Amino acid sequence: MLPPMMGTMRKLLAALAFLASPTFAAPCSLTEFEGAEFTLCEVRAGEDLRLFHSDAQGGLLGSFGAVNDLLAAEGKTLAFAMNAGMYHPDRRPVGLYVENGVERAGIVTAASDGNFGLLPNGVFCIGDAGFAVIESRAFAAAPPACRHATQSGPMLVIGGKLHPRFIPGGDSRYIRNGVGVSADGQRAVFAISDDSVNFDTFGRLYRDVLQLPNALYLDGKISRLFAPDLHRSDLGLPMGPIIGLAVPRP
Repeated sequence: MLPPMMGTMRKLLAALAFLASPTFAAPCSLTEFEGAEFTLCEVRAGEDLRLFHSDAQGGLLGSFGAVNDLLAAEGKTLAFAMNAGMYHPDRRPVGLYVENGVERAGIVTAASDGNFGLLPNGVFCIGDAGFAVIESRAFAAAPPACRHATQSGPMLVIGGKLHPRFIPGGDSRYIRNGVGVSADGQRAVFAISDDSVNFDTFGRLYRDVLQLPNALYLDGKISRLFAPDLHRSDLGLPMGPIIGLAVPRP
């Protein structure tokens, strides 16, 4: 049993923490799969999920703090955010990039070296009715209306099946992040591994644990997360595309 003074102090600290906490429901949580820890952040259709790259003058945002500064003018803040696809050394997106309905980079459908060109790759689309992860060539053949979209690769899960090039027990292990979408398009789940994992493990997290039929790899090595409810804001070099959930400031 705590001494009276210590008990009072604990209650005071708990009250202060409650007052300082965001008023929105925490979108992120922790889970474990095959000995590796992951952070999952879930978004529902209709919530204000957006892509961010540059400010109104064309200057690179590059960081979670810069995105939050941009949102402050709207009276909003980030509930969570992470890097949202691969980018060139100058931070331009690799492949399709649509922000606020404006296409800023075109779709790429050819195979190439590296993870992006490990076909099939895909596009994450935020539309008015919900979310979709669509294989890139299918997207190019019949482009849906996307308010925001980012292309990356490889696909992790395609129609409930793992990418055919994944190797069980593969030794290419990195911190990785990605996004998966429910069959009805009403839920998107973003995941980042907190331990180094291979593609096969990451894909099976989406297929077998989260049971999402389509999922897309966003990046690895540079993967970073901002999750204030978990007291997390990963540091690193400036990023290219960033995806985040905007909510009213508390």
